[in-house]
Amino acid sequence: MFKTNLSPIDEPHNLGLIQFGTDGIRGCVNSFLTPALALKIGYWFGQVLLSEGPVLIGIDSRNSSLMISSAITAGINASGRDVLSLGLCPTPALPNIIRRFSAAGGIMVSASHNPPQDNGIKVFGSNGAKLNDTQQRTIEAALQGRIEDNITSRIAQRKSSYGSYHQRYDLLEFYRNSLLASVKNKRLDGARIVLDLCCGSATVCSAEVFQALGADLILLNSEPDGSRINVGCGSTNLTPLQVAVTQNSADMGFSFDGDADRVLAVDGRSNIVDGDHILYLWGLDLMKKDELPSNRLVATDMSNLAFEKTWHNLGGIFERTRVGDKYVSKTMEITGAALGGEQSGHIISLQNGMSGDGLLTALKVATLIQDWGGTLSDWMLNSFNPYPQKLVNIHLLNSNNINEWMNHEQLKEIIEKAKLAMNNQGRILIRPSGTEPILRVMVEALDIEMVEYWANKIVKTIQPNFIN
Repeated sequence: MFKTNLSPIDEPHNLGLIQFGTDGIRGCVNSFLTPALALKIGYWFGQVLLSEGPVLIGIDSRNSSLMISSAITAGINASGRDVLSLGLCPTPALPNIIRRFSAAGGIMVSASHNPPQDNGIKVFGSNGAKLNDTQQRTIEAALQGRIEDNITSRIAQRKSSYGSYHQRYDLLEFYRNSLLASVKNKRLDGARIVLDLCCGSATVCSAEVFQALGADLILLNSEPDGSRINVGCGSTNLTPLQVAVTQNSADMGFSFDGDADRVLAVDGRSNIVDGDHILYLWGLDLMKKDELPSNRLVATDMSNLAFEKTWHNLGGIFERTRVGDKYVSKTMEITGAALGGEQSGHIISLQNGMSGDGLLTALKVATLIQDWGGTLSDWMLNSFNPYPQKLVNIHLLNSNNINEWMNHEQLKEIIEKAKLAMNNQGRILIRPSGTEPILRVMVEALDIEMVEYWANKIVKTIQPNFIN
């Protein structure tokens, strides 16, 4: 009998199209990310891990997270491995606890900044870093039925065994303590701070950590809510944070994304303090202490050109990578850099074990400003003056034609004209999202009118040619 209407526990998609993006696998629940797919990923994840020991699983607050994590757990158990559940937790808690207890690896069920109907699977190895490309490609091949000899031998070793499941929410206490230890007994007494917890993972421990340091807190979206995560709040919408900082005469505010691995801030005047400014602030502190090897920062193609020029003028080295924290981490490892990150607020440092940690980053910014003795607003006035940028997200029907723009002659001609008009004082970046069927167009120049003109011209060329 042929099936005409597949259910979410059947396999409704071509497994040959399942690929790890810049931050795992992500998509709409029950149409792309199904329990059936999650179970398979969990099973093959258990097989590709090289170390013995349990696997940790954490979730964000999405309504689908428990369903997806249960399917993953079943798959991991079927591979012969034990699972320890951390429950609701920030993504950076996983690598922290993996390293502390020598776990075999970990999985975070989260779609980060995506809307509530999406979910995702982020995978970590025994070193706490994202699973390497070889292991990711092996899982993709196994999903397609192309099982390699080394995997076959592991299956033979484990085929008569199955793992167990344990709730270990208590392990989060070690992550909380590591956050407090990261600021080395510094205090936030007298600092009025607003936190937008995005109804997500940051609701677990961020407030108690800031309060333990003496901060006077105002909390927004402080209860976990799977239907409201990233909806008009968090790092994708800073307006509520800006309003709250102004209304409460706060010194600063921090806004996290759904799984709290990144953060954006606003100062007392409601100016946005993005990842570039955070990198600059933290980098200057490390440079003054002679704790920044070669005075090198690693950023991405999205980082502001003014940031790069200012850092060069200070005698620093400014490395750019593709967008994605895994590219930042890889470049930092190759070059020996101690600090890097993305404009979106994903900051990676030796201090946070080379994994993005929004809570640690927020604590670092707050305590650096407290030590400085001024306000974040005053510091921003002395920071670099960013070039105007405009970022436009063009939503495509699917990802199949997401790279076709590179061969479009009219678009290439417009881009060349724009570069000539900018006279090396601006940039154009067009790139596909690594997690969604979105084409991102960024235009940057000295003059806002030039930015608007060329951004609109490029978008009007792309839209009728690539979304119909």
